[in-house]
Amino acid sequence: MTIRTLDRTALVGTGLTADVYAWGEGRVLKLCHRHRPADRVEAEFQITRAVHGAGLPVPATYELVEIEGRRGIVFERVDGPSLFEYVQSRPWALFAAARQLAELHAQVHGCAAPLDLPRQSQWIENRIETSQRLSEADKQLVRRSVAELPDGEVLCHGDFHPGNILLTRRGPVIIDWSTGSRGHPLGDVACTSYLFDNASLPAAASLHIRLLFKASRDLLHRKYLDRYLQLRPGTRRQIDAWLAPIQAAKSGWRERKVH
Repeated sequence: MTIRTLDRTALVGTGLTADVYAWGEGRVLKLCHRHRPADRVEAEFQITRAVHGAGLPVPATYELVEIEGRRGIVFERVDGPSLFEYVQSRPWALFAAARQLAELHAQVHGCAAPLDLPRQSQWIENRIETSQRLSEADKQLVRRSVAELPDGEVLCHGDFHPGNILLTRRGPVIIDWSTGSRGHPLGDVACTSYLFDNASLPAAASLHIRLLFKASRDLLHRKYLDRYLQLRPGTRRQIDAWLAPIQAAKSGWRERKVH
């Protein structure tokens, strides 16, 4: 772990869990907020490095740093708008973006996961365990549901949405692998389905995109699922079987993020 000082004028972006700073030639620093547990930062570092090493289109990962009590990761700098930013400037591309999201997700699931990635079922159970919204009886019920779900060996992202896809000159690059795992593809699709149904748009989203998304959210979700299921095996019913555990896991993640 390298300890350095921070040039605040180099800020290039900010998000829910971290600020991003320019960090020398061709690199950026993702500096996590103080509430981000150190083990999650280190896990993201190791997972991203493993996925990059497997040849997937993800940023190269260089080192862990600590600045003013905050943990961070130095990544390769990847320039280009996110898929969400692209759609915001081209609203007519909204449905094409849903199709592209599905195609990229299917591409990810065509890859065997590096063996050193955590198990999908384990991170779901870990998130459930941290949830303060669920009673112990509810947790036991969800654990039984997880135990009945199929296992898998494919690469899963865990938070696959348009904000985590950068459109670059070399093609789409997928970022934010903090919830990357080895598991079942339909569980990963269920994570994205959960976001379609529940996630809020970024604060920077324009009014016209908010109105358009509100009117077309369900149709966009269907377009994503239809295209994915054209490319990969599975059914809507099999995806739905993952939704209750995913919802419980996401509630645990939100609490951990806040605290």
